[in-house]
Amino acid sequence: MTADLIIEAEGLVKHFGRTKALQGVDLAVPRGTVLGVLGPNGAGKTTAVRILSTLLTPDGGSARIAGHDVVRDAERVRQSIGLTGQYASVDEDLTGRQNLELFGTLLDLGRAGARRRAAELLEWFDLTDAADRMAKTYSGGMRRRLDLAASLVGSPAVIFLDEPTTGLDPAKREDMWDVVRTLVAGGATVLLTTQYLEEADALADEITVIDHGRVIAHDTPDGLKRVVGGQTLEVRPADLTDLGRTAAILSEVSTGAAADEIRKGVLAVPVAGDAALTEAVARLAGAGVAVTELSLHLPSLDEVFFTLTGAPQKEEVPA
Repeated sequence: MTADLIIEAEGLVKHFGRTKALQGVDLAVPRGTVLGVLGPNGAGKTTAVRILSTLLTPDGGSARIAGHDVVRDAERVRQSIGLTGQYASVDEDLTGRQNLELFGTLLDLGRAGARRRAAELLEWFDLTDAADRMAKTYSGGMRRRLDLAASLVGSPAVIFLDEPTTGLDPAKREDMWDVVRTLVAGGATVLLTTQYLEEADALADEITVIDHGRVIAHDTPDGLKRVVGGQTLEVRPADLTDLGRTAAILSEVSTGAAADEIRKGVLAVPVAGDAALTEAVARLAGAGVAVTELSLHLPSLDEVFFTLTGAPQKEEVPA
């Protein structure tokens, strides 16, 4: 295994009949980081996760988790990982507590150890009050949290999160993000597939974009944004009668483009670098133009995704 890489995949190939789900995918994830894997519907994200978690055998290429080959050393790999799929894997006829204790028993934590770990996770995921209710009475969001808790019973070094926040409301999604950050701070490594681009932007150290079974881009979130396009300067003058003067000033600090009104009262121009912000502030102040909003930003991951794949990000139907 390459130094400091805990997940490695080289040339992964997987076919389902005539469907080429993966066509030579390479992945490399340093220990203690989050890799976000993005791709449109049917791109191969879930197939890659299933191979890395030993649920599928590749038709070509190789992959290692913590130095263990996912085919030859599948049992060792399974001892190192936790997996939360797109659909809950818990037993609906057991209570939340019973589900977690069952996982603990299967992982040889012992009866007392399984009870302790279950209690810890129920509290962590705010499920203590529902711990003794059958899982089939849980809401969709509660089931997602229980499913993630189940994947963490064994304190795995590598965690695969395949669409982990699907069905959660924004507040619970933020809670889940905090869980992921805590896991990584504790030394875990996370491979995250997600349909929420803001989720990848918030959590991922690096992002791999897969389309039609191939890796088409890999970089940090900011790196991808810079490749796709430069920065944009946005300004809202306090007095809308100053729109004309503001537009003229912004055009002077832009890359040569005229300012566009992107929404009512807000002008935007592409700029070449951070210095444009300082220059714009000085010119606006010199002209006596007061502003209520002024920002400099890179393209969003939504814009990156659309540029790379030609399609908006959508939830993948698992292969």
